[in-house]
Amino acid sequence: MVKICCIGAGYVGGPTMAVMALKCPEIEVAVVDISEPRINAWNSDKLPIYEPGLDDVVKQCRGRNLFFSTDVERHVFESDIVFVSVNTPTKTQGLGAGKAADLTYWESAARMIADVSKSSKIVVEKSTVPVRTAEAIEKILMHNSKGIEFQILSNPEFLAEGTAIKDLYNPDRVLIGGRDNPAGQKAVKALTDVYAHWVPLERIICTNLWSAELSKLAANAFLAQRISSVNAMSALCEATGADVTQVAHAVGTDTRIGPKFLNASVGFGGSCFQKDILNLIYICECNGLPEAANYWKQVIKVNDYQKTRFANRVVSSMFNTVSGKKIAILGFAFKKDTGDTRETPAIDVCNRLVADMAKLSIYDPQVLEEQIRKDLSMARFDWDHPAHLQKIKAEGMLEQVCVVSDAYEATKDAHGICVLTEWDEFKTLDFKRIFENMCKPAFVFDGRNVVDAVKLREIGFIVYSIGKPLDSWLKDMPSVA
Repeated sequence: MVKICCIGAGYVGGPTMAVMALKCPEIEVAVVDISEPRINAWNSDKLPIYEPGLDDVVKQCRGRNLFFSTDVERHVFESDIVFVSVNTPTKTQGLGAGKAADLTYWESAARMIADVSKSSKIVVEKSTVPVRTAEAIEKILMHNSKGIEFQILSNPEFLAEGTAIKDLYNPDRVLIGGRDNPAGQKAVKALTDVYAHWVPLERIICTNLWSAELSKLAANAFLAQRISSVNAMSALCEATGADVTQVAHAVGTDTRIGPKFLNASVGFGGSCFQKDILNLIYICECNGLPEAANYWKQVIKVNDYQKTRFANRVVSSMFNTVSGKKIAILGFAFKKDTGDTRETPAIDVCNRLVADMAKLSIYDPQVLEEQIRKDLSMARFDWDHPAHLQKIKAEGMLEQVCVVSDAYEATKDAHGICVLTEWDEFKTLDFKRIFENMCKPAFVFDGRNVVDAVKLREIGFIVYSIGKPLDSWLKDMPSVA
């Protein structure tokens, strides 16, 4: 029996290995992590991450050919293929701080693999890594191999949170990069044979190592670029009276462009987009390509601008002050159908409103209060580092924040509502009931364009929908800086 081990039981490793175990019942799959609470959660009825369909997959396979364990070294020792899905956070200090990927955890994993292995193994990069990381990993393994042969493959993930299981069942492509020599191509074929259990061969793309590594960064940069492009257009739509939804639809019908990732919003988030673009910027700079680096910097700048513009719109619309006013925050996750809050735009919006002395009442159907408070108190880029390395800011301002259990409690006695995640339940709320229990004038600031602005205005709300023609009230307020 082929044995596969995945180091890292997070958003990538857990779901990917669960589906692999389901589709390859003759392969034994072990997901290992040094975090005992995380592994205990994977072995319980309450999984550590929320992803539609994941519970069913884990329950079908766990204990049969899918195992979750903290005994990292034993499972690595026994495995034929080792996936490495550890964090590659943005460096917070030293050379490349604020841009470069921190490969500390990857290097540590590589050294451990070399130390405990007694047989040849295929080592697979599943984490998003800088281009040519495989070369560094090869050197570590080669100089510590004790005569054991290792082959390095790059197999980046292209999952979208909220649809990860569907994406794994029916991927657009599976990308495998390896060395262009007999041993390398043999390793590529071995991994191809695993995926071929359920993925058509024409969707399995084989490249060299560097193309596979760079393709992941490029894909995320292109997707983020589309979001920043439509968000930049949303600001112009508001200024001119155009409707960004109509503009995006017209643009998206061009087959050369397409309709995906053209929804205007308060900004993009998630664990990958900003981190990977910053990494790409750093790689461009290190290779003497400042113009290319500046191009990608602008994608980040527009995203930051959109979050600032939204928060400023809230303040300027409400007589240029939110001091002491209750603002309901509906949604904290970076997108619907996930509990993930990494780089969520809600963090920046909430922090800006708190800095203006607003009182926030936050509701999200999947994000726990502990996570929300941690996110609002954490220094930038620290979210992907171990807890003992995270710098926690002063907690005084968190006294202005409360986290509640439903949308009606969040909006009671509020002056304004900010919709920051596109959860479906926000579309069907009883806004007449909400309006009756709010301070007047009552504002709704829709950062995801999920509410029916016409109906809300009929109820009596003053509505701001991102990228849409401005409410007459908002036109008369001070311009947004």
